[in-house]
Amino acid sequence: MPTSQPAIPTVTVDRSSPVPLYYQIAQSLERDIESGQIPAGARLENEIALAERLGMSRPTVRRAIEYLVNRGMLVRKRGVGTQVANPKVRRPIELTSLYDDLTAEHRTPSSRVLRLATVPAPDVVAHALGIGEGEQVYAVERLRYADGEPLAVLRNFIPVDLLELDTPQLEQTGLYRLFDLAGIRLHMAAQVIGARTATAEDAQLIGGHTAEALLTMQRTAYDQNGRGVEYGDHFYRASTYSFEFLLLAR
Repeated sequence: MPTSQPAIPTVTVDRSSPVPLYYQIAQSLERDIESGQIPAGARLENEIALAERLGMSRPTVRRAIEYLVNRGMLVRKRGVGTQVANPKVRRPIELTSLYDDLTAEHRTPSSRVLRLATVPAPDVVAHALGIGEGEQVYAVERLRYADGEPLAVLRNFIPVDLLELDTPQLEQTGLYRLFDLAGIRLHMAAQVIGARTATAEDAQLIGGHTAEALLTMQRTAYDQNGRGVEYGDHFYRASTYSFEFLLLAR
């Protein structure tokens, strides 16, 4: 939908409901966005027009929009107005690859290999994988895209005796699919999730800006025999990516 033509959301509210009016407006907008009725990139009508059309106060409408901005569903752009943001990649915390997760979400994954080399295992890698310090490992660095947009930088270390890797393979499919083809069955992983701000080098790689929020993940994956097969150190743009957890009561 061209941004020159503002989208008119189908907002409905129940004034007799105990649910706050701003939240009802936000829920209606969210339904229109998630259903695709208001697509990514579409510009919403301005707050004044929306408030007048709904017979609501401007602060109520502004609060609804701010709620969706804070959730990452809308974004304000100077000179343009309020637009629907591109959907985030929401990744479940499971032993899966980003490539497969993107495919499952009907996104188009692609990769650019920034580095593929055989190097002596750094101390932290050797310790994580349970191999000797200085033992040869593949050092792989890839830039992962979702629908052509930079999403993450993936740095992995894999023992060279596990399988052979080359650039065309790594750009055509995910690392875990290559493991599977080599008969390597992943069983479990230890994973740490964190956050930091982007450096100038990070921003140049992912097309963001310095001090942008990044999500980080360090993962050590093990096969069915308890052998360390991968150490990963990744970072993702927080504006387009999130981790999802399922928490069960004890």
